[in-house]
Amino acid sequence: MNGQNRNDIKPGLSVSIVLKQDQRTGKLTRGIVKDILTNSGTHPHGIKVRLADGQVGRVKEIHPS
Repeated sequence: MNGQNRNDIKPGLSVSIVLKQDQRTGKLTRGIVKDILTNSGTHPHGIKVRLADGQVGRVKEIHPS
């Protein structure tokens, strides 16, 4: 699953995000969703989330539990 649909993302989910400073390289950071920051139902670049460690970025991959 990609991270473009808000309904697919819940707090506690394991995801890979791209941080703002990593958008050019596409480097992914893995973590656990703490908060969902995007209000709209979908976003073409991925739903913006805050991870449990405080990092903020857009979801690129959702990992199965």
